[in-house]
Amino acid sequence: MNEQHTHMKECAAEAARVVRAVPQDRLTDPTPCADFDLRTLVNHLVLYTSHGLEHRALRKELPDELTKHDFTTDAEWQQGYATQLDRGVAAWADPAVWDGEINGMPAPDLAAMLVLEMALHGWDVAKAVGEEYRLSPEAAEFVLRTVEQMAEMYRQYDGFDAAVPPGDDAPAFAQALAASGRDPGWRGPV
Repeated sequence: MNEQHTHMKECAAEAARVVRAVPQDRLTDPTPCADFDLRTLVNHLVLYTSHGLEHRALRKELPDELTKHDFTTDAEWQQGYATQLDRGVAAWADPAVWDGEINGMPAPDLAAMLVLEMALHGWDVAKAVGEEYRLSPEAAEFVLRTVEQMAEMYRQYDGFDAAVPPGDDAPAFAQALAASGRDPGWRGPV
């Protein structure tokens, strides 16, 4: 198994853990993503990091009914997210999936973007509900390298804001958050 798949598995497990902590009665709360309330953020996370993860591995487009679906209205949606994440991660376990291109991008680069989505938006969800998003030092370093490599492309498409200072002696994941335009010290409403 390649190192990138190991980071994918770790970020998926952590994203599933923090999503389980989302209270159904707080879906209108603000998040570190200024344009997204918690419901919008969770729907984005569920769509692109679980369904998108599997569909990209299979070289399939996401169907319209998924892109318009409010996953938070489904019974047991948090468990459904975890189950779908497992399916997506399993689809990437096939070494052949890492060969060639997906949507005109080398498969490993696209996979790195999906890991980035899980880590950054997983952190956004965690912060919005008062949780921590925990990564191993190795996964945090991978996320930081990926943010640094892709930050300008993300900014061209309004996916990242301008970088912010990470603070003195910030660990790798805090540096990645800051490089993506997130405030590592963001606090939601009390």
